[in-house]
Amino acid sequence: MSQQLTPAREEATQALLTAAESLLVEVGYAGITVRRVAERAGVNHGLVHYYFGSMQELLLRVLERFTDGLVERQRAMYAADVPFIEKWRQAMRFLDEDTGSGYQKIWLELQAMGWNDPVVRERLQGVHQRWVDVVRPAFAAGLDELGIESELYPTEAVVALVVTFNLGIMIERLSGVDSGHAQLMTMIDRILEHHWEEARDAGSPTGQQRVGHS
Repeated sequence: MSQQLTPAREEATQALLTAAESLLVEVGYAGITVRRVAERAGVNHGLVHYYFGSMQELLLRVLERFTDGLVERQRAMYAADVPFIEKWRQAMRFLDEDTGSGYQKIWLELQAMGWNDPVVRERLQGVHQRWVDVVRPAFAAGLDELGIESELYPTEAVVALVVTFNLGIMIERLSGVDSGHAQLMTMIDRILEHHWEEARDAGSPTGQQRVGHS
């Protein structure tokens, strides 16, 4: 028999998700207990298993809830009527913002959980796919806008490179490493700027006005 969704249950559920989210950022999954989450949320500890079934499910729901908002943000950004290079620059600013928000730490904390748990790993693959589904069409259009030949630089390969690049930046930042990051960002921006200028000079209808550097 399904449990009725009442205002009280919704309030407690969101409180538990928010509490678990903050604890994942502060102490990591290894430092979280049922009682600690419940205490932070201000609810009875029995509600963790009653509403979520397990701590694992609660933590996965935290990541999925967080991802929902960021994916919609990213989707709206890529839908904007601006040159692709400006979308790339905004995406890089979002990468910085997401370091501060704690999303990247939560994402990587749960990835570590998934290395030894196929159930967690499968759920994380779904989260990963949601990001890829947003990035792939944006980059397909962007590469075309920049006049980059798909035969030389297949969209699927470029998307895989970007996703892996982002992951590497996230891991190193969380480890306190930033050697070469600024130079790498500048190099990529210059490459994209070069392609944008070439497309503009060739008469591309998508690049008729100069865009400024971020």
